[in-house]
Amino acid sequence: MDTTTIVLILAALVAASIIIIVAIQMRERSKIERARRTASQEDQYKRANRLLNEIPGQYLTPDLKLLLIKRMEEACNELLALKSALPVNEWLGAAQQLRKQVLENNDSRSPVKIDSPEKSNYVKELLQSLFKMIEGLHKAGKIDNATAKKNLKYVLFLVHKTHADLHVFQARDYVRQNQIRKAIHAYHLASTEMGKSRDNPLAMKAVKSFRTRIKELEAMSTDDQKAAEGHEGQSKLDRDWDTFLHDDEWKKKADYDD
Repeated sequence: MDTTTIVLILAALVAASIIIIVAIQMRERSKIERARRTASQEDQYKRANRLLNEIPGQYLTPDLKLLLIKRMEEACNELLALKSALPVNEWLGAAQQLRKQVLENNDSRSPVKIDSPEKSNYVKELLQSLFKMIEGLHKAGKIDNATAKKNLKYVLFLVHKTHADLHVFQARDYVRQNQIRKAIHAYHLASTEMGKSRDNPLAMKAVKSFRTRIKELEAMSTDDQKAAEGHEGQSKLDRDWDTFLHDDEWKKKADYDD
């Protein structure tokens, strides 16, 4: 065997080795990328599902529910394309059933009282996560400008309402303890929070209600009879605030896209 043949054989072996190594590396990279995409889509599905189930029921409009369900369905379809071993068909079926319920107005979720700083902060974190998700969908071109603007504005309003909920809860507690000045201060804080959404008619309605309640408290004396009257006067505001986002009527009037 001459030198040229030996060199060609060695060259062929080297080339074959390089091809095999490159193929193995590409296969590994493909597996890693597939695992990364699978993990990402699983995270997107679980995040949307968590927001849908943990954001207080009175906060979620049909538009927000459908937006979150759409994100869940998209993640499921991506996972199916990636041939994930996760129970994706079950997830997708549940999401589609939930979409049907929302469209038929049969999806009811229990309201949640914001009665502690911890709960207020937790709900705020959920809303911030929802805000970022909507921003991401807009940047990815999955929702248009008008839809993004409308929902982002509404989520900001909900953040302000979350803080106001806590202040109202504290104000009620102060009134029960006959600590009227503290109650007035708490209502002022609630009014300030809702005033941050001046372009929302519902928020302005709340501000007006808080101001009325503050005037009632300021007119109170410290004797038991007046305090009792204060409790009675508070009851209507309490009922109105507790059902603030429950009724359909405000949805017809409060155009948070203006």
